[in-house]
Amino acid sequence: MKVATKLWIGLTILIILSPLGLILPEHFKAGSAWGEWGAEEMQGLVGYIPQGLEKLAGLWNAPIPDYAFKGWEDKGLPRLSLAYIISAVAGVGITVIVVSLIGKMLAGKEDR
Repeated sequence: MKVATKLWIGLTILIILSPLGLILPEHFKAGSAWGEWGAEEMQGLVGYIPQGLEKLAGLWNAPIPDYAFKGWEDKGLPRLSLAYIISAVAGVGITVIVVSLIGKMLAGKEDR
């Protein structure tokens, strides 16, 4: 089996397992995943919002917040799991395209 085939199989397995980030905390009543807290959650956990987090909290808004599409937030764990998988596929796809374009640009410079 080629290395590239093994890579794609591994990525596919990881994509399919990505909803574990939702399922396990839900199963164990653990709340949010460690380190994915927003400013409000940080306030509740430690009693204050760190100055740097407060200053930079509004700097970036994710295109798909919480990996869920608009209107899917309250549709239950199966639909959120599907949204995680779709987000993972989109992320892998974008990464493959960007890396391929960079590779072609670099390979084109060596031909000159």
